[in-house]
Amino acid sequence: MFKNMIVYRIAPQWQVELTQVEEALAKAPFMECGATQEKSLGWVPPRGDAHGPLAESVGGQWILRFMVESKVLPGSVLARKVKEKAERIEQETGRKPGKKESKELKDEAKLDLLPMAFTKQGSMWVWIDTASRLLVLDTSSQGRADEVVTLLVESLPGLSVSLINTQTSPQAAMSHWLKEQEPPVGFTVDRECELKSANEEKAVVRYARHPLDIEEVQAHIDAGKLPTKLALTWDDRVSFMLTEGLQIKKVSFLDTVFEGTKADDGGFDTDVAIATGELVKLIPDLIEALGGEAESGVASAADAVAATATAAVPNTAAPRASAPTAPARKSAGGGVVTGPPEAPVDTDPEAAPF
Repeated sequence: MFKNMIVYRIAPQWQVELTQVEEALAKAPFMECGATQEKSLGWVPPRGDAHGPLAESVGGQWILRFMVESKVLPGSVLARKVKEKAERIEQETGRKPGKKESKELKDEAKLDLLPMAFTKQGSMWVWIDTASRLLVLDTSSQGRADEVVTLLVESLPGLSVSLINTQTSPQAAMSHWLKEQEPPVGFTVDRECELKSANEEKAVVRYARHPLDIEEVQAHIDAGKLPTKLALTWDDRVSFMLTEGLQIKKVSFLDTVFEGTKADDGGFDTDVAIATGELVKLIPDLIEALGGEAESGVASAADAVAATATAAVPNTAAPRASAPTAPARKSAGGGVVTGPPEAPVDTDPEAAPF
């Protein structure tokens, strides 16, 4: 649970009960694809119980689960079917189909093939922390996160969210930590990173299971290469990979997290309690390590839960230049989705879960 994370801030004016969330999600339940349906999406019970609640609360943390099913229709198969139809028309009429007719043939061929296509399913955990005003999605793909957030904003009246935006960019902070060998308080730098050149060549250097406190890494940074990924461990409890777009990947809970638990202490409630219990402390520490939260479309949400954190990154790590907030995107439900001045890089657009 929560192997990858993209984190949003929820505006403070959004105040709802869990029952209201349940009612809203019930209007968009997941249903398997029909015979000629290419894609289906919606909400499923997080516990996996048939006809169970679509929104669960464990220790005050709300957990949802988003499901997608799509038909697998290889392009080569579709192209062959279209070609067969076009050849049949040419044999019967003595003419080749035009551009408009070819498009119609493609749509027709797709409808013919979809009932026979295999399906694939994928799901995404969604965590709402109403106390900390956080929305966390278990994905490393910004594109897929946008899809789910849009559906949430349209389903839940008044919901407004913004991607977490920090005073110091992750890339500038990671560069400082590697060059000066000064990780932020409470964090350690692990043995994996990726450095990418900013010039036209886009040269990439990757280190895996390799010490990073070496002159070679510092030389790459001096030469203009910037970190795009860096493995970190927080408080000897959670290891993860931080990306330049403030995506948190490869989340792994270390043995210290499970001390005092029994081997059979499993199940949905335990998994949720352990994951959210650790991550609800890691996320604010990481934001603080990046200089605190910057102003965004729902900037006042941060002030609603805590005073602005003091910067943990020294001044040598260049802060982001002051820039106007990205314009809000209004949804049908009346809420908005905003973000940092610059959209985060989608470093893994084809990643799981779907």
